[in-house]
Amino acid sequence: MKTEFSLAQLADPDIAEADKILRACVHCGFCTATCPTYVLLGDELDSPRGRIYLIKEMLEKDKPPTREVVKHIDRCLSCLACMTTCPSGVNYMHLVDQARVRIERDYVRPLSDRLLRRVLALVLPNPKLFRLSLVAARLGRFATMLLPAPQALSGSQSFLSRIKAMLALAPARLPPASEPAGRVVAAQGERRGRVVLLQGCAQQVLAPEINAAAISLLTRHGIEVVLAAGEQCCGSLTHHLGRDDAALKSARANIDVWVREADRAVVDAILVTTSGCGTTIKDYGYMLREDKAYAARAARIAALARDISEYIAQLELSFPTRRSDMVVAYHSACSLQHGQKITTLPKELLFKSGFVVKDIPESHLCCGSAGTYNILQPQLAGRLRDRKVSNIEAAKPDVIAAGNIGCLVQIEKGLRERGNVAPVVHTIELIDWATGGPQPGVMRSQ
Repeated sequence: MKTEFSLAQLADPDIAEADKILRACVHCGFCTATCPTYVLLGDELDSPRGRIYLIKEMLEKDKPPTREVVKHIDRCLSCLACMTTCPSGVNYMHLVDQARVRIERDYVRPLSDRLLRRVLALVLPNPKLFRLSLVAARLGRFATMLLPAPQALSGSQSFLSRIKAMLALAPARLPPASEPAGRVVAAQGERRGRVVLLQGCAQQVLAPEINAAAISLLTRHGIEVVLAAGEQCCGSLTHHLGRDDAALKSARANIDVWVREADRAVVDAILVTTSGCGTTIKDYGYMLREDKAYAARAARIAALARDISEYIAQLELSFPTRRSDMVVAYHSACSLQHGQKITTLPKELLFKSGFVVKDIPESHLCCGSAGTYNILQPQLAGRLRDRKVSNIEAAKPDVIAAGNIGCLVQIEKGLRERGNVAPVVHTIELIDWATGGPQPGVMRSQ
């Protein structure tokens, strides 16, 4: 793709990076086939190729984004399926992230939109505030009956429909608070390794049993687990809202904490059980490449980051010798398969754990969760969720597994609305159970 940035513009490292990305695009259109919003809407501007043109024009002209540009960029899930499909290696992730930062800086959204985004950026990364907000949502759940039902897709999303979508995602009950940070869980028997486990923000409130399963499996196999004090949200949520300053502030805080742990004693890896967070942490080196004080340390931390499946695949796990007839439908989270290029590994681990593992039709398409997308774009997210659930049900599973908390919440909600009570669990919970840990609680209760 031909670009026309001035020399003055190219002096900006972000614009220089955008220029490189844009020039790699050859207009082939392969990305349209795997883009969820294009598959649903059939609008070229709601495809990666269309958005690339919009971003190019916005950056080249260096003018405030128009309402039309914002609409189509906002509809992007950042699922990154286009990057998996692209034969030219276009780094759409870094391009659309830059566009979001520009929109956040230069575009004046409606007041209700600004307030909602500000609340999401404040509450979701903070476990204490998030827990309080979920309690409030449960108390006010009856109010959703008074809010209007989502209308047919239009150019804008109703503020009330977004509030209704947000309240509907709140669980009926909350699990007990997770164990506090600042502790080390000792390995059982001879210590074979030492890792830092990301505690997360939303996940530790919604599903602390996920990290509990990871700790159970790791320590049982001789791995010491550090839950670092002072850790913050990875920055993913604010990053995808275009709030770059907040995201980088969180990244720097985490880097300080993790480097301190790595300097204290050897750390094999920084393990992540939420693939959306893992994709962001693995990108810390790029995000802070221009920060002289943090660039080297950010690259060091990014190199240590591992999805939990990557690390345990290297361990000699105590897999069962007998096979089960339990059918597991594995949902491959976009951030895992497209963002981190981890596709077969979780399925192989589930198979070795004795389960019958089935792929889900259209596994490349997003479930519609995508961070805060199912709140900010509830109609599109709902259509993607229903499509995903239909494909899951076609596999006739006994249990559904995935590696990202957002997907787990989204899929579970879709199944329950259809009266399907099949349990939805994190992949690590099944592997922990199969190798000597407790059965996932949601499966015991059914």
